Amino acid sequence: MDPQTAGPVIRRRFWQRWLVDPVARQLTQGVSPSKIALSIAVGSALALFPILGTTTTLCVIAGVVLGLNQPIIQGVNALCTFVYFPLIVAFVRLGDRILGSVPSSLDIPLMISLFSHHPRDFFRQFGTTALHAILGWAVVAPFWVPLVYWAALRPLRAAAERLSRRRSEPPLGGPV
Repeated sequence: MDPQTAGPVIRRRFWQRWLVDPVARQLTQGVSPSKIALSIAVGSALALFPILGTTTTLCVIAGVVLGLNQPIIQGVNALCTFVYFPLIVAFVRLGDRILGSVPSSLDIPLMISLFSHHPRDFFRQFGTTALHAILGWAVVAPFWVPLVYWAALRPLRAAAERLSRRRSEPPLGGPV
């Protein structure tokens, strides 16, 4: 198709390209709304796992084991990047509180640098902090998954219904 006659180009926002568009494609290809909702719920929970560099692998493994939709689970993983670091802090503080310990030291830039360049020093200096973060995440995740699943399911069912109706309607100017 000639781009000059194709009509106006609509710029898609980041979240539309990474979440809405892949979901719509999957719905039109026959993936059920419940499977997509589960992919979003599990993907978002694993995307918030508080150990840097693990979320993509966790999402791939969960997708394969649970038969989840990889494009959606990885898109959700990418979208969760925006809330990742603030939630790491929240998970650490929750772990501190659960264990009744003194607030763990948090220096995110130092943690990233040590984890990237000197993993042994990272675990020596921040290993307990990482365990507290994992504990906080492990307490939240079992509630997070069903909450996100049920929140996503209704709009996904509505979207699937709209897409189904749109496919069954004759094109404009076509036979009546």
